[in-house]
Amino acid sequence: MDERFIRTQLLLGEDAMIKLKESRIAIFGIGGVGSYVAEALCRSSVGEFDFIDNDTVSLSNINRQLIALTSTVGMYKTEVMAQRAKEINPDVKINIYNKLFMPDNSKEFDFTQYDYVVDAIDTVSGKIELVMKAQESGVKIISSMGAGNKLNPEMFEVADIYKTSVCPLARVMRTELKKRGVKELKVVYSKEPPITPTLLSEDKDKRKKTPGSTAFTPSVAGLIIASEVIKDLIK
Repeated sequence: MDERFIRTQLLLGEDAMIKLKESRIAIFGIGGVGSYVAEALCRSSVGEFDFIDNDTVSLSNINRQLIALTSTVGMYKTEVMAQRAKEINPDVKINIYNKLFMPDNSKEFDFTQYDYVVDAIDTVSGKIELVMKAQESGVKIISSMGAGNKLNPEMFEVADIYKTSVCPLARVMRTELKKRGVKELKVVYSKEPPITPTLLSEDKDKRKKTPGSTAFTPSVAGLIIASEVIKDLIK
């Protein structure tokens, strides 16, 4: 076993490590949540990733996104994450897609290649399409619900979408997935009521559109997701 991962093997065992090394995971969204999912899974010896995100690093990402540094501003998030992953494990295989996953381009992705799908994107239409494509392909998926406008990382929970409460995004997802006949979906969500952001700007429309966030809420959601992915993969 690679010495990089020997401490993990002490807990999971050799068979589990082989499964992780042979797994291919697609992470849709390499932001506040997704970047932490990617790094934790890479540090757990997962052998192959698809990173999907059309965004570049901005200064406003620095407060919460693992890939956001002054030196990476302007770079594609997928490419920065790929560089970090290679620094962690030179043997890892990375497939990069600098695009926003939406229903109109979902056919470009072959979900049957994946052992697990992580939904860490923000758009409802994209999230629903991810669930539907994963379900059609028989691939396990876990979705991140709203991590913005939250302050208490202890309020995150793992649950089926139909057993969630409080989270506005989860409420929308419940309604839309029920219409489509989806029976279950593992999610990470927070029961903390959303906090109204306080901005210096007087622009009320901007205040509604821009969620507040911290370094310690999206990261916790991401690490919980990574833990669930590993548990499911090594069963």
